[in-house]
Parts: sequence; C-alpha cells; structure tokens
Amino acid sequence: MTDVNVNEFNRNLIGEFRAKDGKVTGVFAGAPVLLLTTTGARSGRKHTTPLVYQQDADRIVVFGSKGGAPTHPAWYHNLVANPVVTVELPGKTFEAKAATVEGPERERIWSAQKEIMPGFAEYEAKTDRQIPVVVLERVTG
Repeated sequence: MTDVNVNEFNRNLIGEFRAKDGKVTGVFAGAPVLLLTTTGARSGRKHTTPLVYQQDADRIVVFGSKGGAPTHPAWYHNLVANPVVTVELPGKTFEAKAATVEGPERERIWSAQKEIMPGFAEYEAKTDRQIPVVVLERVTG
C-alpha cells in the first residue's frame, strides 16, 4: 500500500470508528482498535492513527509494527519526541503518557500479542528491526 492509500485507509477507518462507537469493518473487524493522537515531532501538528491494541492489566499497549516495514511508523517517532498522547476508545477519550518497554517486560507483552494475533509474528519475520512495544498509561488529574 502506498502512503496515499494508507492515509486514505486510515481516514476512512477513523471516520468509521468515530461514527460507530469503535465498531469497524474490514481487516480490523473484531480486533481491539483505538485511535492514537500524537503531536508531530517536527511539525507540532496533531496526527491521529488507528491501531490495534492489547490490554495489559490497567495499561494499554500498542505496537510499532508498520506491517513489518523496515522503518518505524511516523506515530512512533512522534510519541518518542512528545510522549503525551490522546487515546480514543469506544465511549472514552483521555490523555496518556507513552513509554517504550524493553527487556523481559517487552518480551512478555510481545509474545502475548503474537499469540493473540499471529499476524504480528509475520510482521516480525519481515523486518530486521525490533518492533517497538509501547505502553500507554492514563494521565490522572
């Protein structure tokens, strides 16, 4: 998929998510999907991206797989530069702080994700980079 096609796909998915309270069709039907809004590392503009997520106790986890591409997704670069993000889930929107996890915690979460959604193992096999595992913890107050 080209960047133009990905952008159009994402715009349509975001619209469907918001119009149908998180229920989406197509390739993400039945998958846990959220909308992540980051602040551009260079532009300072807000960017919203639909992502599959995993619940890990009271935390939400997203994965910088980019379908197994050789580079990290733009949203990941943005949240590294600006870790306060907005998370939209069905029926709720909140600010969260993003942090990339490493070591045994990353392996535990990543292994669980590959078990839940085997496509993530395929993404891992396609790339030489380590796919980022990002924990989103709700900002209180």
